[in-house]
Amino acid sequence: MSSSAVEPDFPDLVCQLDNVQGMVDALSSVRWKRHQDAVLELSEHGIVLIVEDSGCIQAKVYLKRELFQSYDYRAEGRPRFGVGLGLFVDCLNTFSVPGHSSTIEIRYPGPDMQLLFKSVDSPDACTYAEMRTRIPETISWDYNFEPAGSTPLSFTVESAALKEAIDDLEWPGASIQITLQPDPPCVTFRGEGHGDLQIDFMYYANIDLLMAFQCDRRISYRYKYKFLRATTSNIPSSVIRDNRGSKLTIGRGGMLKVQHLVSVSRSSIQHPHIDSAGYQQPSRIAYIEFFVKPEEEDESTINDS
Repeated sequence: MSSSAVEPDFPDLVCQLDNVQGMVDALSSVRWKRHQDAVLELSEHGIVLIVEDSGCIQAKVYLKRELFQSYDYRAEGRPRFGVGLGLFVDCLNTFSVPGHSSTIEIRYPGPDMQLLFKSVDSPDACTYAEMRTRIPETISWDYNFEPAGSTPLSFTVESAALKEAIDDLEWPGASIQITLQPDPPCVTFRGEGHGDLQIDFMYYANIDLLMAFQCDRRISYRYKYKFLRATTSNIPSSVIRDNRGSKLTIGRGGMLKVQHLVSVSRSSIQHPHIDSAGYQQPSRIAYIEFFVKPEEEDESTINDS
């Protein structure tokens, strides 16, 4: 039972965020179709939003408590509730003013288990909104992402280049084969349809495009195009503009993890830096993770020891 049922004046969570557009960008990254159900999980560490489709793709948005101006968490355990992702984004958008970093307060639960929103940055006017929540209908599947070996099979590529490559490989109903090989170090995307198209990212040829690469053996898996495209279809323009990198890792059994970073800082206080893996990390970011299951075709998988 929510603590609000006992103490109405002390909801599970009251937090304030000073860049609504940053949160909209982060949540929009995992919005790949018109109607999507999402699960929100609250904890003392922050907010996690989870969406999934067909048991084949799952996406998570991590909003750590450090991203918020204030984060007052009083719940016992970790409350989980369902929302419509599109409605959630549209509700936040009503508080986003172009060229202005709006500050809002988010509160849960309201008297009828609503998610409550309130603008707090203007002494002259205040905007309120509320959103109905529901009990999650499904429990998120366990993706069991594990390393494929002692050496991670991963690469970091310019986000704009990754999106362009996947867009170019579109074939209706097709799958995309991703191959990593250590010698020469290269990542290959290959799509087949009425014809075939192959895109190679050579590590040494363009280190600005392929920022980091780790691979000790040749490995190859196929993924449904529609799920692979979902990982990049709504990358925020801020990520493209800032030339950030997206990190892709292939785990045990071919599970693909795609990671993006979305800034939720005010534009005047962004201080990005590059870590040792070539992954750009602004000071206040939302972590976006996609997990895509491979197609179950033995002949499409090559794993050289």
